Amino acid sequence: MTEVQHRHDDHSADHDHGAHGHNHSHSHSHSHVPKDFGFAFALGTALNLGFVLVEVIAGFLANSMALVADAGHNFGDVLGLLMAWGASVLVKRRPTPRFTYGFGSSTILAALANAVLLLVAVGAIVLEASQRLITPEPVAGGMMIAVAAVGIVINGFTAWLFVSGSERDVNIRGAYLHMMADTGVSLGVVVAGVAVVLTGWNWLDPVVSLIIAVVIVWSTWGLLKDSMHLAMQGVPVTIDVAKVQLRLLELPGVVSIHDLHIWPMSTTATALTCHLVMPDGHPGDAFIETATKMLHDEFEIRHATFQFEVSGDAPCGLGAGCTAVAGHHAHA
Repeated sequence: MTEVQHRHDDHSADHDHGAHGHNHSHSHSHSHVPKDFGFAFALGTALNLGFVLVEVIAGFLANSMALVADAGHNFGDVLGLLMAWGASVLVKRRPTPRFTYGFGSSTILAALANAVLLLVAVGAIVLEASQRLITPEPVAGGMMIAVAAVGIVINGFTAWLFVSGSERDVNIRGAYLHMMADTGVSLGVVVAGVAVVLTGWNWLDPVVSLIIAVVIVWSTWGLLKDSMHLAMQGVPVTIDVAKVQLRLLELPGVVSIHDLHIWPMSTTATALTCHLVMPDGHPGDAFIETATKMLHDEFEIRHATFQFEVSGDAPCGLGAGCTAVAGHHAHA
């Protein structure tokens, strides 16, 4: 007799399905509920959109490519903030019959889009700066310094709004890196403005723009790599698969495991499925509770599904992709 158990907070349901035990546990903890950054997104978007308008006008008045490039980059970051904001809202929507895992993966797509958007902005900066480098034009250094100094304050403050979530959430890290990159760009523009005022070398304006572009690419590469990894359903880098296997094998009654899969459901939530070979048969609810809590507490895996097998001969349906790991343990 098969027992299928689904636990979601205080709700449970049992269903009969036939040959093998299939247990699905969904664990929640307040430590894993994404922090609400709605206010940060709203304030950051408003501040940056207003600054973009000021910077575009000032850039044309000062004839500064660095200011115009910074404005274009800032506008890209406004779009990035909006995408990250939208994803942070979608991730809280309840699952539907068509989207049974909910909309958490939208945060992964937003992080990936943010990385790509940053690189596109870099391309535009490099193109225009290269043209200005060939034919330097006079710029108003004083205006460059004043406007860019305001940008340092606005972008730095907006980055600070997201710093608390940048370590654990790739989507929030995308917004944070956008703002940090903008802060660096504004700082570079200030440096270029000071240099132009002191030396009269107008070619410093596009040179600083090119240096800023290199810095943005360097800071964005990690975000692009991490978001691509999550988009391809790779195991989150914070999880050691070998250690997960070992801990599952240490559970009482488990002699081997196979068909282990770990993948991200969002930038903050992780799922696991696994076949556990247990010759003594279905281990009962206490085992499920212990295994679920262990995965949750030690690996931050919120959504675990186990299939129990007596012999381990049941096909997993993935051919060569179905790997087995055996252990030696006394039966409970």
